[in-house]
Amino acid sequence: MMALLDWLLHGTIPVPGGALGAREVIGNLFGLASAILGMKRFVWAWPVGLVGNLLLFTVFATGEFSGAVEEPLWGQAGRQVFFAAVSVYGWWRWSQARNAGGASDGGAIAPRWATSSERVQLVVLGIVGYAAAYALLLRIGSWGPSTEAWILAGSMLATYGMARGWVEFWLVWVLVDVVGVTTLVNAGFYPTAGMYLFYAVFVVIGFVIWWRDSTTVVEVTDEPDQPDHKETITV
Repeated sequence: MMALLDWLLHGTIPVPGGALGAREVIGNLFGLASAILGMKRFVWAWPVGLVGNLLLFTVFATGEFSGAVEEPLWGQAGRQVFFAAVSVYGWWRWSQARNAGGASDGGAIAPRWATSSERVQLVVLGIVGYAAAYALLLRIGSWGPSTEAWILAGSMLATYGMARGWVEFWLVWVLVDVVGVTTLVNAGFYPTAGMYLFYAVFVVIGFVIWWRDSTTVVEVTDEPDQPDHKETITV
């Protein structure tokens, strides 16, 4: 057991031309599993993602497995902290929805498009979040504050949108991935950059699935002798 833990913390995975950090690879695999579970709207998406967040935070906060930059990628590390916080909220919210009856197709929640006011809220949060993230990352000396600020702010919006069940969160992820791949390649975090590209395929598939389900799936109650009906859970 100790040998496995030591390998997870300090080990590498040999690949042609070098080696990849075990933590970075395994953390991203947990992230991928979380994305797939989230696509299906299973509550387990959140705790599985938490494990990946913890592993990836230790990678980006130390820069241990990157040979291209000396400074930690605090934007990438910070988004893992936010992911963890929002994951707790999403875990709670989806659990509440599931306990109330869940969705008519067996998922924890029924996906829906955000309302006009909720979209305005996303735009405002995105602008404020980017400005705050840029100022913070510039101050603490992150490697690429302009791009990392968007990755951090966009990730916040996308994860929050997922917790709320908004179809738009998939589109936000597309914008995060576009910036994230370039940033991570330049910083030398190749496993995570590759995972971002791989994520992009699932993002498109997830968007199509949630878009389709938003027209057919409703939230239901588990009360006896009551017809299924849409129920809104707001927090």
